Amino acid sequence: MKIVALLLVILCYFFQDFVSAQLKIGFYHSSCPNAEFIVKSIVQKRFKNNPSITGALLRLHFHDCGVRGCDASILIDSDSSKNQISEKDSAPNLTVRGYELIDEIKEKLESICPLIVSCSDIVTLATRDAVALAGGPTYTIPTGRRDGLVSNSSVDLPGPTQPVSEILRFFRTIGLNKIDMVTLLGAHTIGVAHCSFFQSRVSDFRGTGRPDPTMDPKLVKKLFRLCNTSKPSTTLNNVPKTFLDQNTSFIVDNQYYNQILKKKGILKIDQELALDKLSAPIVARFANNGNAFRKSFAKSMVKLGNINVLVGDDGEIRKNCRVFNNPN
Repeated sequence: MKIVALLLVILCYFFQDFVSAQLKIGFYHSSCPNAEFIVKSIVQKRFKNNPSITGALLRLHFHDCGVRGCDASILIDSDSSKNQISEKDSAPNLTVRGYELIDEIKEKLESICPLIVSCSDIVTLATRDAVALAGGPTYTIPTGRRDGLVSNSSVDLPGPTQPVSEILRFFRTIGLNKIDMVTLLGAHTIGVAHCSFFQSRVSDFRGTGRPDPTMDPKLVKKLFRLCNTSKPSTTLNNVPKTFLDQNTSFIVDNQYYNQILKKKGILKIDQELALDKLSAPIVARFANNGNAFRKSFAKSMVKLGNINVLVGDDGEIRKNCRVFNNPN
């Protein structure tokens, strides 16, 4: 059975490489020449007013690609009239944001090049541009993805309390490796986490009644005050939150790795990366070498964007990213 499982994984990798090879740089050069410029200009405008959009897009992109592949299935709205719950309303995606920016880009592109540029390519390109604006690496990304025809609430994404070994197992199932895992979790160099994701670490870690001993005591006090002195809220927008990188919070750099080496990881998985023997050597290398992280981040982002993409006649090019062209 193990041999069969291994063969299936190998075949999956070969198929993924074959499909991603059908993507190409400048796919819209003839059909919509200004597509990438339009995406970039709208992202620049949003970033100028709200630099937190980079973290939002990175999370949106990962949560899309990590479920059914990079097919924009996370963008589909639920339909209560048909009792259909989409990906975006599943528990792991309730704090994902950035949808309005994708809508704005799509609306502009549809006015110039109707039914040409896919929503999945928009997400991929917008994320790339936001990373560069936040000081991260610039990289070219192939396009030609098509949009998926399925979106449901059955979402299996790794959680922030899972051990490194389980997170790595997930990454391998989607065609990524250990270096990709440590690199892409480095996206936590930007963005925020709500108290619900880390509160147990600062108050009652694993039922001990004490904080997590792997977190810096000063950080414990800071986060405890944040989560226990704020007024209760029924809306996610008002739930207390903190920066995942307490140092360079709006910059895509390697400071996240330096922070977790100092026991200042906000999420449990962040701190575990620095402690687990599977990932610790890579963490140390990235902490000491910012250029190594930048190169690895660009490479892993391209790989992420190629996961289980739809090309050719598969899927569709949605007119509205929130709705299938021909919903059942």
